[in-house]
Amino acid sequence: MKTQLTHMVSWAHRLLAEVLQPGDLAVDLTSGNGHDTLFLWRQVGVTGTVLSFDLQPQALIASAQRLRAEGAVVVCGEGIDAATAGVRFVLADHAQVNDYLITAPQAAIANLGFLPGGDQTLVTRPQSTLAALRALCARLVGGGRIAVVAYSGHPGGREEGELVERFCAELPPEQWRTIKLTTLNRRDAPWLMVLEKKMHHQ
Repeated sequence: MKTQLTHMVSWAHRLLAEVLQPGDLAVDLTSGNGHDTLFLWRQVGVTGTVLSFDLQPQALIASAQRLRAEGAVVVCGEGIDAATAGVRFVLADHAQVNDYLITAPQAAIANLGFLPGGDQTLVTRPQSTLAALRALCARLVGGGRIAVVAYSGHPGGREEGELVERFCAELPPEQWRTIKLTTLNRRDAPWLMVLEKKMHHQ
């Protein structure tokens, strides 16, 4: 299927799909309305696991309903980890992702900003996002990828995206490949950053 050229989330999905297989562990740092979580679950299948984080209960409720409607096994609540298959919704700051990783993830996605249709003053925060990325970079398997979509249309959004971009730019090239995908003729458009951890032999 043709990818809409400037739709960054579609590119994120496409680039993550290349590294995900049934049975893998994937992480959604920003559950939102569940679209990314659903995409990840479709890639890892019934034998895989998706951890999906959000600070807003209504986001997790909406996402869980979406995933259950698609036939996913959904778990919410305390004591959630990545040890067993299914979609696990975590009501926590994504900076705590390392507390929930029992095994190494193959891929992760973050859609920064606010919950679509929700309170636009509740947005992802740069220090929390950077903490989550550092934790994931340390745990990601070789060949795995992390995709981050940044937005400039809300207060602090551009600054957060630029901090993530600087984080990506400073990763050692002998261990990481990084790209940025941006719309050239729309200054306010979202942009995508993808990090790929090199295999040891590459």
